Amino acid sequence: MKGIILAGGTGSRLYPSTKVLSKQLLPVYDKPMIYYPISVLMIAGIREILIICNKEDISLYKNLLGDGAQFGLNFQFEIQTEARGLADAFIVGEDFIGNSKVALILGDNLFYGSGFGSLIREASNFDSGAVIFGLEVNNPSDFGIAKIDSNNKVIELIEKPKTLVSNIAIPGLYFYDNTVVELAKSLKPSHRGEIEITDLNQKYLDKNQLKLTRFPRGITWMDTGTPINYYKASEFVRVMEERTGKKIACLEEVAFLNQYISMDTLKKHVDNLPTCEYKFYLENLL
Repeated sequence: MKGIILAGGTGSRLYPSTKVLSKQLLPVYDKPMIYYPISVLMIAGIREILIICNKEDISLYKNLLGDGAQFGLNFQFEIQTEARGLADAFIVGEDFIGNSKVALILGDNLFYGSGFGSLIREASNFDSGAVIFGLEVNNPSDFGIAKIDSNNKVIELIEKPKTLVSNIAIPGLYFYDNTVVELAKSLKPSHRGEIEITDLNQKYLDKNQLKLTRFPRGITWMDTGTPINYYKASEFVRVMEERTGKKIACLEEVAFLNQYISMDTLKKHVDNLPTCEYKFYLENLL
């Protein structure tokens, strides 16, 4: 399976902080926002990753991440010329996807919790169809919602419902089989002028090929795209790192623990880091 991170858009909800800098390059506490979705794909066992961003930001992402070799990964980059919706990621990334299954994660989403890694690795082990995730929220009108039966089978998908039909929100992490490219091409723009991820998921639901995996209560999901949520995410990371002594989304650590890189590769990388708390953490890990 390959992975795509959507890191484009205008970041208008965080303006003026995003006037000259991509939202996903802003720090969430002690590391760039994009580190968090990258770590999720790594934990899922995905090592080929496409980052879709705006034209003016691509050089910044390349400077930050390189080709991914220091993490045992392969990064590629594509430009999204206009905001055409989340499902457009599969059209932009068609050549990258090739004949593979693909995961899509939004660049401003943060996931954390005990058992999260094993849950998404298990969910990625499918042959056909699509896998989405569900998490209970107290403000379902702000999200895409799944109405499910007692067996967690999806009955209906509703985008930001005005009345309460379900409190199971669909976070920005999706797994698809290879038919996703052609299905995305078949979508018609919504009233917003975009091809919607909900409409793409509906295509799979209509074919009875959409599976929903519920996140247990111990897993946290945060959308960092608004000022208050951005602040809450940074504070959450700070509290958890201070409490546990472990960093969240430290890519070098994830790569080493998953055996994507060797001890020698990690040592060489750490030696080249500037003197900072992040370097001290990795030296202690070594």
